[in-house]
Amino acid sequence: MPSGHSPSTSSYRRRDVGGKAHVLVLTEWFGQHWWTGLEAVLVAAAVLLLPLVLRKRVDSLKFTSAVSILLAVVFMLVSLGIAVYALFSGTVKMPRMVPDFSRLSSPFELFTAVPVIVVAFTFHFNVHPIRAELSKTSDMKAAVCISLVLCAVIYAVVGFFGFLLFGNATMADVLANFDRSSGVGVPQALNDAARLIYALHLVLVFPLLHFSLRVNVDELLFPGRRPLATDTRRFVTLTAVLMAVLYALAIAIPSIWTLFEFCGSTFAVCISLIFPGAIVLKDAHGIAKRKDKALAATMITLAVITSSIAIASNIMSSINGKVEGGHATAR
Repeated sequence: MPSGHSPSTSSYRRRDVGGKAHVLVLTEWFGQHWWTGLEAVLVAAAVLLLPLVLRKRVDSLKFTSAVSILLAVVFMLVSLGIAVYALFSGTVKMPRMVPDFSRLSSPFELFTAVPVIVVAFTFHFNVHPIRAELSKTSDMKAAVCISLVLCAVIYAVVGFFGFLLFGNATMADVLANFDRSSGVGVPQALNDAARLIYALHLVLVFPLLHFSLRVNVDELLFPGRRPLATDTRRFVTLTAVLMAVLYALAIAIPSIWTLFEFCGSTFAVCISLIFPGAIVLKDAHGIAKRKDKALAATMITLAVITSSIAIASNIMSSINGKVEGGHATAR
């Protein structure tokens, strides 16, 4: 007899990479209602974001971006606090210190981590609009270095204490561990706080990403037209279309891990590694040295090889997952 979640039930859950369903925070608090479902939550988020995504200057998003960074730091501290609490309460188990390769169906699955890392450090599309509005453009280099160090520290701390807390049960999306089934004896209030803090962080980061997306899509579709900020009709129309498309994608792809896997191995690799390397190799201004070109060629070669392997592994994993899911349903 076929089994699985009905459409009305799946709206209140999100699914991680392992295929395990996780109940949304609002559903845990208030039960299953139309206003606690994924679609309603996304509509509410879109309404809250509307004043921010309609900003025509990236400078106007500096305060929300600062708050989003602060929330990321708070999330890191909450994760650290949860791990320390579990450590002193004796619920932390000794995690595995070396990888368990027996769980891999193929050694090439190791390359699927590369797209996620690339996505985590892909910010190149924000450099130019931010630099264009700086009063002192030379500060951009320092801003990039500080951002990279801060991101690396936050990722490392959350990853370390997440693995310390959940051990061998750590999921690919560590946020999926912060639910009622985490089973580490941590107060649910701390789990919910961690999830809500990071959700709010993502909401406040979105306007900055949307700003660069809108500018680049406009230049792609309407080359040679007057600046987007001076054409209100085109600005509003393009914003509405992009928000509608992103909403549909958020409903169709509830797992952020899927997005990281495929976008990280395609778009993010191109933006972060291949395109910059190609610019150095072209050297239109004749300023690149031989060492720079050799490094660019190496970067492009490694990016193409690793992304190709990652794409193939992701496709095979998706096919195997569907086949296994079909067999389970048939049983």
